Amino acid sequence: MSLKTVAYTSDSDRLFVSKIDDGIYLCEKRRRPYFFSFMTEREQALAENHLRSAGFSSYSFFGGYESAERKVLGLFPFDEEPFPICGVEFSFRKSDKLGHRDFLGALMSLGVERETVGDILVEDGRCVVFLKEEIKDYVTSQIFKIGNVGVKISDADLSSLPKGRGFEEKDYTVSSLRLDAVVAAVTGLSREKTKNLILSGSVALNHMDCQNISQSVSERDTLTVRGRGKFVINGVLGETKKHRLRISIIHYR
Repeated sequence: MSLKTVAYTSDSDRLFVSKIDDGIYLCEKRRRPYFFSFMTEREQALAENHLRSAGFSSYSFFGGYESAERKVLGLFPFDEEPFPICGVEFSFRKSDKLGHRDFLGALMSLGVERETVGDILVEDGRCVVFLKEEIKDYVTSQIFKIGNVGVKISDADLSSLPKGRGFEEKDYTVSSLRLDAVVAAVTGLSREKTKNLILSGSVALNHMDCQNISQSVSERDTLTVRGRGKFVINGVLGETKKHRLRISIIHYR
């Protein structure tokens, strides 16, 4: 994934990176690891860009399992140490249909801050929620039902996680690896509608807003299109006889 230069144009972005600077200061002064709350993918990109520009390289992101979307940033003065993250499993009858929104709503109703909750992986009869360790006891002592459905709570088996939201891999043919060409292909929109979509701020490249329709994209880049999901450029498969590019895209619903 290529990292694009980020300009901190909003007050919220500037406040966010100032908190990163505070974390660096405390990590170096106390000589102890410093862990942030769970971050969105955009916040991770923003944080990584700032850490690189600040010349701080002893950091990593982890969300409780390898392919997590929401992750905690850890800053380390020496070697990396375990992250304060735990997985909690909720079991319920498979006939009871519960989804991501049900579990997130139950947590928010407890007054839990969203930043202390990581990914929520749901399948029939089972849900695994990743939490900051500091709120585990509170959550497990307060939740007995999700909506009207009774649940049993236990430590999650991290070797066998629910699949969570699905994905599919598709191949497309594009004229080039310009942002507008790729977005038009994956959305099925005309180039004109795609242009308007990008200029309206509805498309992010590697989790950062991008309104440059001619921006080039590369393998492993991530496109997020509002209302349509996340798309990862899995690879360039070659050229057609008409010199168009065949690309593989992974679409996360």
